[in-house]
Amino acid sequence: MPEPIIKAEHLGKTFISKERKKGAKRKKKVEALKDVSLDVFDGEVFGLLGPNGAGKTTLIKCLTTLLIPTSGNAWVNGHNVLKEEDEVRASIGCMLMGDRGLYWKLTGRENLNYFGALYHVPKVARTKRTQELIDLLELSDFIDRTVETYSSGQKMILAFAKSLINDAPILILDEPTVTMDVPTARNLRALVKDLNRQGKTILYTTHLMHEAEELCQRVGIIDHGEIIALGSPAELKASMKREDVIEIEGIFPGRVIEDVRGLSGIRAVAVKAESGGRSKLAIQCENSRVVLPKIIEALVGDGSSIEYVKPQEITLEDVFMAKTGRSLAVDTAAVGKAEVKGAGGRG
Repeated sequence: MPEPIIKAEHLGKTFISKERKKGAKRKKKVEALKDVSLDVFDGEVFGLLGPNGAGKTTLIKCLTTLLIPTSGNAWVNGHNVLKEEDEVRASIGCMLMGDRGLYWKLTGRENLNYFGALYHVPKVARTKRTQELIDLLELSDFIDRTVETYSSGQKMILAFAKSLINDAPILILDEPTVTMDVPTARNLRALVKDLNRQGKTILYTTHLMHEAEELCQRVGIIDHGEIIALGSPAELKASMKREDVIEIEGIFPGRVIEDVRGLSGIRAVAVKAESGGRSKLAIQCENSRVVLPKIIEALVGDGSSIEYVKPQEITLEDVFMAKTGRSLAVDTAAVGKAEVKGAGGRG
């Protein structure tokens, strides 16, 4: 097996914050990463899949030398992130979610020129590379305006261009499509595929299951700072082969969800709120043909209005739901707060 181009060994990151409770200040420890180990191999697109607050950005910041891990170690392109920061940074192009690393009083072109200079790209090559990116990403309509006039999507596509300015062998993209419209996001994913075909290794974080399935050769699913599943999308979905997923849409009284969860043969039920009081249920079960009539009976008996029923193929979101009992759409940080609050209530 080839040597990994990115390697993390037992990475941990703990933050200590101060919180005020009943007039008194006390320290609060937050474990953002817990014993994370993974390998990314040269030339692959590796996806880091998880909900908001799961630890994806913290891990990326440790790998790019923006944060010092509390424990463990990591190597990027053969360079140690704790001892060879300059060499690590020279090996990567990085785009962080909600990238604030752009200078808003400069134009987009000036930003690209500036960051190219920071990477020691010679002036002539820098000017040529900047124009290549402007043409590739179709930035000409706004590239010579100051960044403060950009829409959020335009800022993100400029941040993507910035990650490419030094033409590094490793590209690290943290939720790159999060504020983009659908056509722009589709174009960016097509560019990611092209860059990978050209030989770039790409670490791609997302909370969007379809992006991970479309782009990634392997996926690590992260939640509460821990890697809970690792493998190719096909391998992870194959691990669910013996279970079915049923999707049901409609209007469901609150109590009925717990009734369904209590049925024999039900593995997990994830709920996603829709508009107009409607909800979407994703129900994992052992045998949909046997269990579906029981589900319908439970729902209708409790006054639900069912609009749509469909068995569906296993997805990476189903894998996540099986591991955690909730949907990728649920914010991990919010879940953590609720769990802490509940634990406190129990004493």
